[in-house]
Amino acid sequence: MASGPRYTVRFRRSRVGKTNYHTRLALLKSRKPRLVIRKTNKYINCQVINYTAKGDTVIASAHSKQLTKNGWKHSCNNLSAAYLTGLMVGLEAKKAKTSDVIFDMGAYSSVKGSVLYAALKGVVDAGLNVPHDPEVFPSEERLQGKHTKAKDLLKDIEAVKKKLGVKNETK
Repeated sequence: MASGPRYTVRFRRSRVGKTNYHTRLALLKSRKPRLVIRKTNKYINCQVINYTAKGDTVIASAHSKQLTKNGWKHSCNNLSAAYLTGLMVGLEAKKAKTSDVIFDMGAYSSVKGSVLYAALKGVVDAGLNVPHDPEVFPSEERLQGKHTKAKDLLKDIEAVKKKLGVKNETK
């Protein structure tokens, strides 16, 4: 192990690969709240976080498990659930009078059409201004679940949107 007067131990979160402090600093320099989207094996978690000197404060938060309270009967980690979770956090952030946010992917790889970008599309559809490229979003057919065998998925998406107070814009 390295030692000596010039050796500096890296921060623990940097050592274990959880935080890239150079990227975090670049996001914080924008002085905008961060849209943080994280996924687990079963759920999607979306938060709008504002930096303060005492620590980060959560402005709005949504978890895909909340979809079950709105009548969702399907998996909570698919593209449609991610879109609806992003829609929920976007609506909650608008109620908190937040309009501009910046997307924080964390350590995830950028993959076109992924669950993270489905949640981002939900946030954008809720009316928040997020710098993005529309080309990375999943197609509308995939968001509506037309690629799956679940015939009632589209009805459930529309039912959840109705409970959230969002106009249905399906074609």
